[in-house]
Amino acid sequence: MIHLRLIVPSELAGDVFQRLRDSPGVAHVAHLPAVATSPEGEIVLCDVVREAANEVIEWLQRLGVHHRGAITIEALEAVISDASAQAEIAAPGHAADALIWEELDARARADSVLTASFLIFMSVAAVIAAVGILLDAPILVVGAMVVGPEYGPVSALCIAVARKRPRNASRAASTLVAGLVTAAVSTFIATLAFRGTGLAPGSYDLSDRELTAFIAHPDGMAAVVAVLAGIVGMLALTEARSGALIGVLVSVTTIPAVANIGLATAYQEWSEVGGAALQLGVNILGLAVAGILTLAVQNRLTTAGSARLAAETQA
Repeated sequence: MIHLRLIVPSELAGDVFQRLRDSPGVAHVAHLPAVATSPEGEIVLCDVVREAANEVIEWLQRLGVHHRGAITIEALEAVISDASAQAEIAAPGHAADALIWEELDARARADSVLTASFLIFMSVAAVIAAVGILLDAPILVVGAMVVGPEYGPVSALCIAVARKRPRNASRAASTLVAGLVTAAVSTFIATLAFRGTGLAPGSYDLSDRELTAFIAHPDGMAAVVAVLAGIVGMLALTEARSGALIGVLVSVTTIPAVANIGLATAYQEWSEVGGAALQLGVNILGLAVAGILTLAVQNRLTTAGSARLAAETQA
């Protein structure tokens, strides 16, 4: 379930309170008159099952509550009451399939912003991956995958495309490109420093990299993994499954690929640069396409449930 805390203009508060009480999937409705001061209004509280949340939030927005008041959404880990159990039964659909678009939009806005910390994480992750490639140490490459934050703007791009918001999509894409370029340049500079100090070998010998050579040599399976990871990654975001999301980060080779671009450029191994760039493109494309299609399917399921819920409410 989610918890809604509403600041409602006084002239709308009575109608909002009554409709929430009558809505399937809504429980624990409370009304606190003349409490809010900034903005002025009345406080209405309620808990809503996830599969009914979009319908409730959308009609609140149609009333203009968010313009003259506020709609605050908070995820609830556990709710124990007979009323909540009845709300779960009354609402059509399943919580696991439900999208809450405003929740996703808020996450997308946060993940699409280009920040110094994002660039630092990208750079550090890529340099760790480059060290793993040089030492042919898969454990370091996996560690770099976990550190890398690149899935944030990828998911934000998927959400923006699914919501048909080109400005948000452009911002997410710009953040992703800036992060990848920064990571590649950082790896290039670090590799030159490693070579200058003798920490890295003088030549780029593929025979010494049997365990990590796949990074610059993508095949059909790389595309399959990227698509599957894109599906699971979007499901992990919509259902807040952090464990599954970590698995997605470990499955795709975006950070190792961009690290290999910088590394191979430092050694002027252009065939390796091309192979790593292809690996990077396959992974980004697979993640994005699969994520957008997953959102489309989830949206269809959620819309169907919301339509049934609206019909029951009007009846």
